[in-house]
Amino acid sequence: MARRTSKARETLLAELGEATRVYQRSVDAMDELAVKLMGVNRTDARVIDLLEQHGRLSAGEIAAGTSLTTGAVTGVVDRLEERGYARRVSDEGDRRKVLVEPTPLVREMSEKLYYGMGERGEEALRSYSDDELRAAIRFMRDATRVTDEHAAAIRESPP
Repeated sequence: MARRTSKARETLLAELGEATRVYQRSVDAMDELAVKLMGVNRTDARVIDLLEQHGRLSAGEIAAGTSLTTGAVTGVVDRLEERGYARRVSDEGDRRKVLVEPTPLVREMSEKLYYGMGERGEEALRSYSDDELRAAIRFMRDATRVTDEHAAAIRESPP
């Protein structure tokens, strides 16, 4: 049985959709500014973000986290090494395996470009109840899952 939607709910859903689109453009504009100031491209920045979040990663882990091929990851890592944002290191557990790690410059640039936003975000979220925060987390996770699934479907069967 189809669930009826009230006019008020339809309005809220439309408002959420609009707010999400505006937020996505805001994030996109911030990321464009950051890559310009860092002297990298958007793909390089995605890898920098992954390294900053997780630390040392293999080329396969970078590929999986960014939807790049391992061959493309090699080119990105080469560029990041040239600019001082990453370095290749041997895996302590298996000296034949090479890992990529962020350099201190990544943390420095992240602090300069993004950390102030975290402080502003914390301030904005202080008035949220725990239940509201849990709902926001659920929304972000669901939105990410839906986006990832949609992108995978398009890759599999382009329009």
